[in-house]
Amino acid sequence: MLQKSHDDAMANAPSPLPEGIALLQDPALNKGTAFTEAERDTLHLRGLLPPHVSSQEQQLGRVLENFRRQSSDLEKYINLRALHDRNEALFFRLLMDHPDEMMPIVYTPTVGLACQRYTHIFQRPGGIFISAADRGRVAEVLANWPRREVAIIVVSDGERILGLGDLGANGMGIPVGKLSLYTACAGVLPNACLPVLLDVGTNNSELLDDPLYIGLHQSRVRGEEYDALVEEFVVAASKLFPGVVIQFEDFATHNAFRLLRKYRDRIPTFNDDIQGTAAVVLAGLLSALRVTGGALGEQTLLFQGAGEAATGIADLMVEAMVAKGMDEAQARRRCWLFDSRGLVVKQRTDLAAHKQPYAHDHPAVGSLLDAVKALRPTAIIGVAAVGGAFTEDVVRTMASLNKRPIVYALSNPTSKSECTATQAYRWSDGRVLFACGSPFDPVTLGGRSFVPRQGNNSYIFPGVGLGVIVSGASRVTDEMFMAAAHTLAEQVKEDDLQQGSLYPPLKNIRDVSAHIAAAVAAVAYRRGLAPGPEPVDLLGFVKSQMYEPRYANYVSG
Repeated sequence: MLQKSHDDAMANAPSPLPEGIALLQDPALNKGTAFTEAERDTLHLRGLLPPHVSSQEQQLGRVLENFRRQSSDLEKYINLRALHDRNEALFFRLLMDHPDEMMPIVYTPTVGLACQRYTHIFQRPGGIFISAADRGRVAEVLANWPRREVAIIVVSDGERILGLGDLGANGMGIPVGKLSLYTACAGVLPNACLPVLLDVGTNNSELLDDPLYIGLHQSRVRGEEYDALVEEFVVAASKLFPGVVIQFEDFATHNAFRLLRKYRDRIPTFNDDIQGTAAVVLAGLLSALRVTGGALGEQTLLFQGAGEAATGIADLMVEAMVAKGMDEAQARRRCWLFDSRGLVVKQRTDLAAHKQPYAHDHPAVGSLLDAVKALRPTAIIGVAAVGGAFTEDVVRTMASLNKRPIVYALSNPTSKSECTATQAYRWSDGRVLFACGSPFDPVTLGGRSFVPRQGNNSYIFPGVGLGVIVSGASRVTDEMFMAAAHTLAEQVKEDDLQQGSLYPPLKNIRDVSAHIAAAVAAVAYRRGLAPGPEPVDLLGFVKSQMYEPRYANYVSG
């Protein structure tokens, strides 16, 4: 069961409560200048703090002023990480009260730059590093984590960080950032979150040549040795933290699919790049269809990309079409992939297994523009991190084929975006239904203002994780992601659609996550994957379990 406030965290505080400097150095317990007069006397803090007792609101004003004073997004990222390391409750209060301003810094797109520079801005680990040298003692390494109430782990091996490739141990920024969003967006207690980086080396020569690089200075481990380390980690984590949910994050395609297949029927686990991305794109498409009036089974989808994100989205789209009564083979024919070698067609002999279900009979096509002209898609979805792939010709052709073309430029960070919001709206004369992977400012065109919103996985994975945790589900299923997608689409209001937004505003993210968590938990109870009975008011129960970053009262008076 989750704990819903900083007061509840006291249940897991060390006994006796630390005092003096030790208390101020514990970010989970520290209140900084908000310690009361009585607390300062009883807990030996007198003189260790300036004399004025501040409210959390006053502290929030101070840190917000300091945050906005930073000269770059990377400096803002470092500023937020430092705040998290000294006062956890204040950090999450800041994120929850200012999501539009903070989320692009704590996660995409800034986290990509932070990972690239991680070695040179490193201050505190924020999670557990498990290296290839730890084979045979992974359980011992995990046991060094000071908390035992861990309910969710986000783990990466750093091989495919966003659209930036192999960043090795620098990839720790991703699990740290993801778990910050679990708390900020869905109210998962910070103490229940554990970031893990599996350091199996890196093939990034720049990192290997950097004497300051914090990871193993060796090429990546592959094959049986790699699999044995992952297996040892999964077994140790499941034993040390019974029922823990493990989210695999930013693994390369050749590992992502097979690890998901290997573990999904053993433990509660999912891959956000495959399943979370699929759910958020399906939700956006359902929103777009409220504008176009078409049915899902009538769409032709062309993916710029053929990796884990593209095939994961396609798989969920097929499931959604089949759920509406469509034949599976027909549904698959509605989904087309385009990779670095051109259109994925049956005649090609170079196709990996995950691409083959979407390899259809069709002549070879070498360019994305020619693929658009040949297939006449209603939607193009960019998930290959090829910056600028949606050229003016591509978007204008989409607009000539469709009254309301659907264009999703979902790759991040911003440098990898297939096109910008301004380009999409201008090239389509304002008719595009657009979603993006990185944040873009509103666009004014022809006297009308368009508000593009990110098709960001943060709309999906925090709510899914919360639903699995609160229900105690033993598995994470595709049906849960289908329910999450439909629930997210339901949270989009007519006012959102009128301004071109296919997702709800970030200010509503906690309410959105609560509804998604309830939908996911309902699937778990319905399918017998969670111990019953199901709460009568499931949404109310979910909300009652969500963490609020309020300070605890350590001393009465």
